[in-house]
Amino acid sequence: MTDASAGARLRVSIVIPVRDDAPALRRCLDAIAAQTEAPHEVIVVDNGCSDDSAAVALAAGARVVVEPRRGIPAAASRGYDEASGDVIARCDADSALPTDWVERIREAFTTDPALDGLTGPGRFDDLPTWLRAPASITYAFGTFVAGGAAIANVPLWGSNMAVRRTAWLSVAAHVEREEPDVHDDLDLAMHLGPRARIRFDPRLRVGAEGRIFRSARAARARVAVAMRTFRRNWALGGSPGRRWVARLGGPDVRRSKL
Repeated sequence: MTDASAGARLRVSIVIPVRDDAPALRRCLDAIAAQTEAPHEVIVVDNGCSDDSAAVALAAGARVVVEPRRGIPAAASRGYDEASGDVIARCDADSALPTDWVERIREAFTTDPALDGLTGPGRFDDLPTWLRAPASITYAFGTFVAGGAAIANVPLWGSNMAVRRTAWLSVAAHVEREEPDVHDDLDLAMHLGPRARIRFDPRLRVGAEGRIFRSARAARARVAVAMRTFRRNWALGGSPGRRWVARLGGPDVRRSKL
């Protein structure tokens, strides 16, 4: 499997898993329509919607794929499987995309042919004004700094990420698809392993809903799912220490256990 032939423009597919997200999805698809560079395709994965999300997607020209297994891991993976672009971009229905989002993603993968994954931060514009900046900084620290230390690489964030299709194909048979209580983005990054070239771009910023900050219960639930994802992958691909050894040039234990 290779990317577009030498000199050809990389094609960017966008995957959006949804479940009863019609109003947010409409706004997201409007933002995609306003991009400075049109994507190769938009795939909306219907994960058991009972509202008109599918109709909204079709009206906007997106392709709708139905994934009956409940949970974002199954839905996102199905979307990646269906994507035909050289780069697979992923966002959520509530992601508020800047107009140059696709353009930045394509340029990043074009200028760095070894790049496996790309991600960026979010801003939680639906929170009270005084809480937006500290919430965004806190979330970024927990996700990218603490999470990065735990996996010995840059974690991917599903609201704002992209992977090269060849990188996805290398782990597609191994990522978690059945268990809904796993962070699919974190699971994907951990399966790609500590030697994958994943980059955090602070300029690749999107808006998102700050649901995690609306209650202590929501925050605890998200941390619990993150810890479950860490533990599952540490069991498969080694502890944080062993992952750091692999990143720094030691044996890649992940490859022997997948």
